[in-house]
Amino acid sequence: MSNLLLLNGPNLGILGRRQPEIYGTATLRDIEEAMAARVAARGWKIVSVQRESEGELIHAIQDNYDSVGAVVNPGALMVAGWSLRDALANYPRPWIEVHLSNVWARESFRHESVISPLAAGIIAGLGPLGYELAADALMKTVTAP
Repeated sequence: MSNLLLLNGPNLGILGRRQPEIYGTATLRDIEEAMAARVAARGWKIVSVQRESEGELIHAIQDNYDSVGAVVNPGALMVAGWSLRDALANYPRPWIEVHLSNVWARESFRHESVISPLAAGIIAGLGPLGYELAADALMKTVTAP
């Protein structure tokens, strides 16, 4: 069975409780379950990693080079996560960046991302559905089993 890496950065472990007016009421567990169901037909399994520390996210990327691809929500690390950017630059598979909220409709500091130029695609503002759409895109474009 092939693995799809689901990588979530700082503060995303408290989804459902964190500013529900912005991020919604779905928990990270809800998102993981929806993604697992979505990719199961392809014979893929989700490897979900959420960490508050950039260094731990980097280790997760490096430990999952054999995955078929990744869905990455870097959270605020999109703004200044240069080490995360370098790790994603070296990740050998396609990955899609996801944000629950439309970051370009929010504070101006969120309008620039150091990692977005490396992503195969970006989905923002569609809530938890964005994760599933990213998984769909990877299932349609990745040639691994």
